Amino acid sequence: MAVNKKRKMKWQHRFRSCFKPDAPNPDQKKPVLKQPSFQGISLSDFSSSTLSEDLSISLAGSNLHVFTLQELKLITQNFSSTNFLGQGGFGPVHKGFIDDKMRPGLKAQPVAVKLLDLDGAQGHREWLTEVIFLGQLRHRNLVKLIGYCCEEEHRLLVYEYMPRGSLENQLFRRFSVSLPWSTRMKIALGAAKGLAFLHEAEKPVIYRDFKTSNILLDSDYTAKLSDFGLAKNGPEGDNTHVSTRIMGTHGYAAPEYIMTGHLTAASDVYSFGVVLLELLAGRKSVDKSRPHREQNLAEWARPMLKNPRKLSRVMDPRLEGQYSEIGAQKAAAIAHRCLSHRPKLRPTMSQVIKVLEPLKDLDDIQTGTFVLAVSPDGDSHKELKGHRNRPKCSRSSLVFNETGLD
Repeated sequence: MAVNKKRKMKWQHRFRSCFKPDAPNPDQKKPVLKQPSFQGISLSDFSSSTLSEDLSISLAGSNLHVFTLQELKLITQNFSSTNFLGQGGFGPVHKGFIDDKMRPGLKAQPVAVKLLDLDGAQGHREWLTEVIFLGQLRHRNLVKLIGYCCEEEHRLLVYEYMPRGSLENQLFRRFSVSLPWSTRMKIALGAAKGLAFLHEAEKPVIYRDFKTSNILLDSDYTAKLSDFGLAKNGPEGDNTHVSTRIMGTHGYAAPEYIMTGHLTAASDVYSFGVVLLELLAGRKSVDKSRPHREQNLAEWARPMLKNPRKLSRVMDPRLEGQYSEIGAQKAAAIAHRCLSHRPKLRPTMSQVIKVLEPLKDLDDIQTGTFVLAVSPDGDSHKELKGHRNRPKCSRSSLVFNETGLD
């Protein structure tokens, strides 16, 4: 019991606005709080025993809105099951709608409200990390944090609503329409730009949990990184890495990070290589339902990525050959570099972007062919060929493509 009380007091000390205040002492002078530099806020600032600033004061200038629990219950219809969007390590996510009367300057819009599960895998620290990073960082390829709620033991986050959900659902959900090649490359490029922004920030950030479930998609399939609960500030000064306890997701985490706990931007690059491979292959990073040698996607596919003849074995069969062969080879080659077991040989995310930028516009995608076969007795029948290489035309056949007669 004493341990729980001590833990609670620790969080009270960090977030005075998140707990009911003690009765004020009229004889005690109120200290003057010096507002910290907004861009310099980090998680370590809040772990200092000498820091007493309120969270809302620390994030002044971030344009984040502080919501009450009652407001969030209202916009989600009391977290109704009909508004339920999904469940992650942080907790359940519900859709809500904010009208333009709730806050001055806050436009009417749909939102996603994430509620911290007090018994879940993540906790106060991850919630705080999310608020700090997304409160400071703004980029087209990062999900926008609109505000938060910190009321007694309740911890909630309010984001812009992403209508197409996660890349994981779009890529692997059963009975879903297969993503076209150009869309896959657009998603890969957007996610790469999000990571590059983090790595090249004035105070670099290592994302640490790059995976398909953390890449959200808007109505135009613009990719945005979400869930910054495991993000860390990058190494400073002469340090080459950040030493940390090993966290992340099996199948995405870089091998050297798993072995040593040494975290670098190259760790994110490896994870990006896995996601790019998932986009190419249409397979999950780890799939226990497959034969033993194929269960780990990176280990199975990496030896084939630089061999054009073997690459077709890796490519998603649901694409039905409708992809740029040149683009696939270049994407596979950069994925191969990202997945190098030697971190120093991996490219930077800016180098990845230079490779991916032109791939979504390549037009060497060949269409299927219709073959009209004419039999000697004059009867004829049609057959649709889905092969990438056009079949040879004999004297007794006429070949049509989808746009006309060859």
